[in-house]
Amino acid sequence: MTGERLARAALTATAEPGDALLNRIVDRLGPVGAVEAIRTGDVPDDLLSERLARCLQHWRIRSAAAEPERDLEICERLGGRLICPGDPEWPTTLDDLGGERPYALWLRGPGDLRNACLRSVAMVGSRAASSYGLRVAAEFAADLAERGWAVVSGGALGIDAAAHRGALAADGPTVAVLANGVDMPYPASNDGLFAEIARRAVLVSESPPGVEPHRLRFLVRNRVIAALCRGTVVVEAEARSGALSTAAWTRKLGRVLMAVPGPVDSRTSVGCHRLLREDPSASLVTRPEEVVEAVGRIGDDLAPVPSGPVLPRDRLEPTARAVLEALPGRGAAGPAQIAVKAGVDLATVNGKLGLLAAAGFVERCAAGWRLTKSAKQPK
Repeated sequence: MTGERLARAALTATAEPGDALLNRIVDRLGPVGAVEAIRTGDVPDDLLSERLARCLQHWRIRSAAAEPERDLEICERLGGRLICPGDPEWPTTLDDLGGERPYALWLRGPGDLRNACLRSVAMVGSRAASSYGLRVAAEFAADLAERGWAVVSGGALGIDAAAHRGALAADGPTVAVLANGVDMPYPASNDGLFAEIARRAVLVSESPPGVEPHRLRFLVRNRVIAALCRGTVVVEAEARSGALSTAAWTRKLGRVLMAVPGPVDSRTSVGCHRLLREDPSASLVTRPEEVVEAVGRIGDDLAPVPSGPVLPRDRLEPTARAVLEALPGRGAAGPAQIAVKAGVDLATVNGKLGLLAAAGFVERCAAGWRLTKSAKQPK
């Protein structure tokens, strides 16, 4: 165990995640020097400020209670590990957070975080999700997982849990970024989900084992979710949803921001609609293929153009289709009328009407020719 790794483990127990002041000290003194500076209060003069003085006092109290060796032992016993900047498994995209990057990450599960995040999409949304949102999140996640994309979310109730479950159902990779220790199932109702992710994928936290969540950590962890991925899909979001925090970080980091539209009167889609209306960087997505097109390789991952069902009349050759379209929707018409409207000669019309009758599109009547009941179905 290197002193630097032990020091970074201590820092995760000393300060709140991603503190820019602490990261400045780490950049200047290194993690070991930062731990010593917190213990002694001796920091470079050009870094001193009233806020830093208050923080140092707070950090010193928490540092005295930190037990990094014990935290590392517990994590290892759970089948976990601590990864630090520069490690092979460290996702370099986290460096885009600059002064707010993590000091280290605690992981639990067999999944390789860096490899998973090379092709990854964040999927976030409301905890109090609608049945529509839950279905969309699960279906999108399963389809993305089948295409080899890792689904990253926050392990919360609602959209997060549905996204994780969809990816697992497709036997694909998923990453849960937690606001608490990797040994603390929160919310408790997702205990089974966390156990399955720990068995097949990977749980991620900036806090050591045993740490319980609080509101600030939920907001702060959103920056990690956004930084790990090529883009973020907001499936559902209320007006004050925490998912909009992830969307803001996605935009700030220059990642692809996407939102799924919902019913216009749905409270859980107000945030998505606001993004689509007011944020020029937000793209509307309605299919997993559109998500892949947005975050995938330019020119290689284009979504197919949506198309309706192929109807029998679509298979008609152009002249027969023109004759069929020349018949009125109601009533009947004679061959001469049909010929004028279709722009073909009378002999051709008579020939095509016979073929169309044999195919079940038209039928003869006293007034001439008319559409059959099946031919009047919506096009």
